[in-house]
Amino acid sequence: MITLYSMPSSGNSYKVRLLLAHLNVPYNHVAVEYDGDSTLTRTDDFLTKNPAGKVPTVEFDNGECLSESNAILHYFGEGTRFVPQDRLTRARMYQWMFFEQNFHESTVAVRSAVYVYPQREMDRSPERLAALLDAGHKALDIMEAQLSNGPYLAGGSLSLADICLYGYTHSAENGGFDISSRKGIVQWINRVREEPGHVTLDWLPQPTF
Repeated sequence: MITLYSMPSSGNSYKVRLLLAHLNVPYNHVAVEYDGDSTLTRTDDFLTKNPAGKVPTVEFDNGECLSESNAILHYFGEGTRFVPQDRLTRARMYQWMFFEQNFHESTVAVRSAVYVYPQREMDRSPERLAALLDAGHKALDIMEAQLSNGPYLAGGSLSLADICLYGYTHSAENGGFDISSRKGIVQWINRVREEPGHVTLDWLPQPTF
């Protein structure tokens, strides 16, 4: 059975757990939190699994490891209903996943983290928060424009793009972002939640013995 090292409160880790739940993939879960065993990712043993010392990281039965949340989504999503068969639609899925890492995660997720985690208090300067708020709203406006014209981000059904961007968008209000006025995003969040197999951020698999 695979082992997933993930941070229960992190959207990057959550999106991996969400896809695995949709696919009914069993796994052992090792939790790493700021206020828990945060030293785990700095041990020599973990650094052999992921030299970057970050989660999520998947360890396979043969000892091979895979890191970076979107790479993990690609690995498990390949050949499933979450990756469109149409070439252009699939490229649009990738487009939104690149957008998530390059624009959305670095603004919406970061501002939320600055507020949620006491360890990020040093980043709460008015200038830093204002810049993140402005850039994050621009990212959400881009999503709103897309979701006002279609039910999902890439094509007419749930794809890796939606799972990827749901992770931090559904909790964006933690960072002071206005979601309620963006009707396209609100409806999309509800649509994703209603998908069979959906699990919430705080859901974790039962420990295996």
